[in-house]
Amino acid sequence: MSAKLKIGIVGMGTIGTVHSDAYVGTGEAEIVGLCDLIPEKLQRHGARLGVANLYKDYRKLLAGDADAISVCVPNAVHKEVAIAALKAGKHVLLEKPMSLNARQSADINAAARKAKGILQMGMVNRQKPDAQMLRQCVQKGMLGDIYHIRAVLIRRRGIPGMGGWFTTKSQSGGGPMIDLGVHWFDLAMWLGDLWKPTAVSAKTYAKFGPDMKNYKFVNMWAGPPNYKGKFDVEDYSTGFVRFGNKATMSFEISWAANAEEESYLELLGDKGGARLFGEKPLTIFTEHAGQLANIRPQFDSKDDAFLVEVRKFLAACRGEIKPVATGAQGEIVSKLLDAIYASSAAGKEVKIKV
Repeated sequence: MSAKLKIGIVGMGTIGTVHSDAYVGTGEAEIVGLCDLIPEKLQRHGARLGVANLYKDYRKLLAGDADAISVCVPNAVHKEVAIAALKAGKHVLLEKPMSLNARQSADINAAARKAKGILQMGMVNRQKPDAQMLRQCVQKGMLGDIYHIRAVLIRRRGIPGMGGWFTTKSQSGGGPMIDLGVHWFDLAMWLGDLWKPTAVSAKTYAKFGPDMKNYKFVNMWAGPPNYKGKFDVEDYSTGFVRFGNKATMSFEISWAANAEEESYLELLGDKGGARLFGEKPLTIFTEHAGQLANIRPQFDSKDDAFLVEVRKFLAACRGEIKPVATGAQGEIVSKLLDAIYASSAAGKEVKIKV
């Protein structure tokens, strides 16, 4: 293996572009191949990055000399591309969500166990400086016993690519739960070391998306709308997760709601609490010298999370560290997402086996 790891990227949309910039930013990798179904996009990024090997078929990229592959394609083909890359002997950085469902995630992990390369999930929020700092605080016992987590991510009007693959269940697997909730659930379980969810009671709604032509919005990521397309996913979800008798988590996740926008993860412990990614900087709510006290840790907040994620992936490829977000953890998140959708459909609490 050369001093610089050779990288191939499958999918040159927004997230593939972010990955490519991060690899360049590390100075530790050489991008040797790009793959995308849209020729114009492929040519543009090839010229931007100075990459000559451009492919419409990802299998031709896998046949080359890349050491590692970033999988940045729509959710429906995560399983296909990830397994093919692992079987080809490549290291794999797989963007979230792991797949459409837990069964597909289990298939990816089965392939990873037989593979020579490593599998790392693209859970970039873990790598944000404030999340890393809060993890340190939790590990040092500053919060004590974490017994409840509140996960809130409310977009007033934030449906992406309406009528495209984001809003087509067969291609995405779901709406904001699998698009946004996946980040919050992974982060919550990682921060609290709560990797054994046991039950969930949830309800999903589709109140804005189905009537696409009457959906009022200011802007649209991955737009414009395709009114000939589908919207058969949820646009709002709420629920309650049990982690046995150890802890609980409430959540509220939306693409669209008549509500003020909010975004935070809050941990409640018997020695302290913490709010992450809210309007204010990371804050620890605790006691000091017999008084209630709020602590705002001071730390370097300038690190780019994708750059950190990719740098750690490259280190894992070289065998220097273990993958920082594992396929096993990705599968647990998939099981939780499956249970949320199942609970909503059944109208009752659903058990989870992990």
